[in-house]
Amino acid sequence: MTGQTHVTLELDDIQRGVLSPRPTPYAATYILFRIDDRVHGRELMRRASTVVTSAADSMSPLGETWVSVAVTYHGLKALGVPQESLDTFAWEFRQGMAARAKVLGDIDESSPENWEPPLGTPDVHVVLVALAPDSAQLEAAIDRVRPAYDALPGVTAIWRQNCHALPTETEPFGYRDGISHPAVEGSGIAGSNQLEVPLKAGEFVLGYRDEIGGLQTTEPEVLGRNGTYVVFRKLHQRVALFRQYLKDNSTCPEDEELLAAKIMGRWRSGAPLALSPLHDDPDLGADRRRNNNFLYAQDDPAGFTTPGGCHVRRGNPRDASVAGAPRLHRMIRRGTAYGPPLPKGVLVDDGTDRGLMFAFVGAHLGRQFEFVQSEWMNDGVFFGAGKARDPVIGSNDGSGDFIIPRRPVRRRLQALPRFVVTRGGEYCFMPGLSALRWLGDLQD
Repeated sequence: MTGQTHVTLELDDIQRGVLSPRPTPYAATYILFRIDDRVHGRELMRRASTVVTSAADSMSPLGETWVSVAVTYHGLKALGVPQESLDTFAWEFRQGMAARAKVLGDIDESSPENWEPPLGTPDVHVVLVALAPDSAQLEAAIDRVRPAYDALPGVTAIWRQNCHALPTETEPFGYRDGISHPAVEGSGIAGSNQLEVPLKAGEFVLGYRDEIGGLQTTEPEVLGRNGTYVVFRKLHQRVALFRQYLKDNSTCPEDEELLAAKIMGRWRSGAPLALSPLHDDPDLGADRRRNNNFLYAQDDPAGFTTPGGCHVRRGNPRDASVAGAPRLHRMIRRGTAYGPPLPKGVLVDDGTDRGLMFAFVGAHLGRQFEFVQSEWMNDGVFFGAGKARDPVIGSNDGSGDFIIPRRPVRRRLQALPRFVVTRGGEYCFMPGLSALRWLGDLQD
């Protein structure tokens, strides 16, 4: 790892969606576009560069209303980006998420042939993400952006997904979400864990040094600098099945909540087991100064408090003793719920589509998102658990189990079903504002 040095990020050229934590509550929407006319597509890029919010605009007149724009590999080709430039992007990005499905555990019912169209197809070229404190302000933001594409017949909106973050900050399974956020050197944005040393800017933004001293660039440099890779995934959550599984494997309501906490690594309130091992603590869960301020190595190396195989410890092992260097696989992760919540206490699926729009941000698709998904979520070798998969989002098929370390006898949950089904997704590149203008100025 390289030593700490002062880095100044060009925040006015970085899209706000890259580094800024999202507000709470908020409403959001994802709109996908197909480019049929590259001249119109380039004009869309020019117009987008004037409406996209930069990371320097944290106190803009629109407050917590902002817009981000990302482009797929097929989108860059549709815009006419030269092949010699395309070849300088990450090879995983060039392949696309659908082609990487088996690596990601998107098999069986989660495989691309079952995805919601047009997700995972060459028709998806541009992804626009808008968010605002509420639905009314969100629609107003979309109305302001709409002229950027409505008058361009060569650009067609082909898909939209509305989603939301509740005032409770919970996702469909009922857990407080969006708690952990890494500190990025030079961003000026504090991380959620005071015990974590800020990560190098190059882990999340191209054009800066990363944790191993590497520098991600493109040809020309302006195309990649201040940009990043973004993974979008629509994840359907089987809430009734999850509730029924907890109920079937517990002895009483209190045991059910403990089991839910052991599976996740946090109580539903967001309070971590690491700081509140015996009971939930809603005040702790709601306290952003404390609810992510912990490590594992000294207090819980064997996972008696926070199981090594639980969801949050898999996603971020922190300082725990695992194979590899966790800092090289750190991600900026954001999730936004879609669909109406399943009413409390209901144990039967009502047939409604609900789940999470997941977003990953990082400069290294392979060793960040794909590594975590394949090696940490869908395998357990890294912490000595064989082929055990993540109990919440792993590609379970009913044959796996989940071990909860306990004295004198460990607790074992068997026949884990698949609680989360992938409905589709895209690998995208979120350009800097200068790059958006460069794309807009392309000539044949």
